[in-house]
Amino acid sequence: MLTALRQTLTRHALAALILPTADPHLSEYIPEHWQARQYFSGFTGSAGVLVVQPENAELWADSRYWTQAEAELAGSGIVLQKQESGRNHIAHLAQTLPEHAAVGIAPDMLSVAELRRIQAAFAPKNIALKHDLDYTATAWGNARPALPTAPVFAQKAEFVPQTAAEKLHRVRQAMREAGADWHFISALDDIAWLTNLRGSDIAYNPVFLSHLLIGANGTATLFVAPSKISPDIQAALNQAAIQIQPYEHAADALAQLSGCLMYDPAKVAVSTVFRLPENMVKREQPNPSTQFKAEKSTAEVANIRQAMLQDGIALCGFFAELEHRLAQGDSINEYQIGEMLLAHRSQRDHFVSESFGTIAGYNANGAMPHYSAPAIGSLKIAGDGLLLIDSGAQYHCGTTDITRTIPIGTPSAAQIRDFTLVLQAHIALARAVFPNGIAAPMIDAICRAPLWQAQRDYGHGTGHGVGYFLNVHEPPQRISYFAPNTPEYALRQGMLTSNEPALYRPNQWGIRIESLVVAQPVAQPQETQFGDYLCFETVTLCPIDTRLVDATLLRPDERDWLNAYHTSVREKLLPFVNGAARDWLIARTQAI
Repeated sequence: MLTALRQTLTRHALAALILPTADPHLSEYIPEHWQARQYFSGFTGSAGVLVVQPENAELWADSRYWTQAEAELAGSGIVLQKQESGRNHIAHLAQTLPEHAAVGIAPDMLSVAELRRIQAAFAPKNIALKHDLDYTATAWGNARPALPTAPVFAQKAEFVPQTAAEKLHRVRQAMREAGADWHFISALDDIAWLTNLRGSDIAYNPVFLSHLLIGANGTATLFVAPSKISPDIQAALNQAAIQIQPYEHAADALAQLSGCLMYDPAKVAVSTVFRLPENMVKREQPNPSTQFKAEKSTAEVANIRQAMLQDGIALCGFFAELEHRLAQGDSINEYQIGEMLLAHRSQRDHFVSESFGTIAGYNANGAMPHYSAPAIGSLKIAGDGLLLIDSGAQYHCGTTDITRTIPIGTPSAAQIRDFTLVLQAHIALARAVFPNGIAAPMIDAICRAPLWQAQRDYGHGTGHGVGYFLNVHEPPQRISYFAPNTPEYALRQGMLTSNEPALYRPNQWGIRIESLVVAQPVAQPQETQFGDYLCFETVTLCPIDTRLVDATLLRPDERDWLNAYHTSVREKLLPFVNGAARDWLIARTQAI
């Protein structure tokens, strides 16, 4: 694998070749057609960058993947480089490469914003960034997967409170405010939301490969493979005055425009906009649709609650079955957890698919935040310890994402102490009240305070946005002190966000408690002269395992919150479950 890439280095006189995790839409999860980093490195994590040089190769990954990467890279000749704040592959290359060196990167895996960032880092040593070719194409050869061909489908009408035409009208209002004649969108979740269409081109994410060009005059063009569009979908697009052109024609169409073009430089690839006319006026700003879809409407929130109800019913059945089988001595491994969850969820109304691959990590494997159990040789769940299960589903009425950590056998006092600290962090954020529009990173400390007080922490963010039958990770909001404190990260009413504090002890155990919350106005405003305030409504419906809670460590208000949450979960789910699932729900929602 690396030999072929090094031949490319020689052929093009490159000192290094960068293989990011990216596609022309700058998606977090990408189709196999662009998974060059995984193909050439063998590292299967969802994020990371491979850098190949004549004498060495390095895989840069953040703390979520260090343990996983070390295992997967063993014997490959690729060295793991631990990415941390201020330490990344670009800074490293800028420091170690000689002056006037050349570095290659594929233009369809590079955003306009990232291009500028890399060029600025390389400028002091006049290092050239070559981005005119797909440098991996020859090395990949016939092994490269084709583009996906699955058909586009419509979201169920009963769960679409706003038409595509109405959504496009909102975007055009934003275009007028920016003075733009055209608006170009490559972000797949934005396009799916605007058109009320969905697809399956990326595993777990109901989106389809496309670009969208919106004209201020009422026209719009969807660049998508025509074979994916049925007559019914074409009719729906016609109602919104959206015409179709082939997916690969987007760059050509942009090259023919005149006037002012608005686009998000962080969400558009260099390969798509490299031929824009020189006299074109450019308005670079976040896509208005990104904010619109993040602020869920009252109707969307109501539908999301229905998705949470369906998910909660499925989880009751799953946990009841899991505990029963383990008590009987059945042999269950980590990989089978995902299969069991899928079996229960697939029976629920409006179910479409999982929203990501289930993370089921027992003991030491639970300490890897994005652990993926192998289908063959997966760890058996037996003895004493902690089982961390992070899973989710796509329903036509919403997207779910939940993590629960449960005891297997007899948990240790240290495990119970750690779990209780994580629970206190979870409760702290769930009960938070904050100004409407506050930058989301600002409230991260509210959640981490109980852990920091005990001198503990976790290396990932506390909360990410979640889509409406869309991507399980949805910008713009991000509750993390690692994130930039910018206006784009503002928390506003209707935003669906995860609340997922954690604690990981490498090679021992991992704990994470995750529920989804919706930002809502406080029920009884007290001091309106100080502005509007929001709070969180926890919409996930699944008990938090109190067998791992040291109640003596909880304050009365924390104990009250947990008991009230469990009362709410029981009241909402009890009418829909029976038998073992009902018994399990009642047992796991008892007050402490």
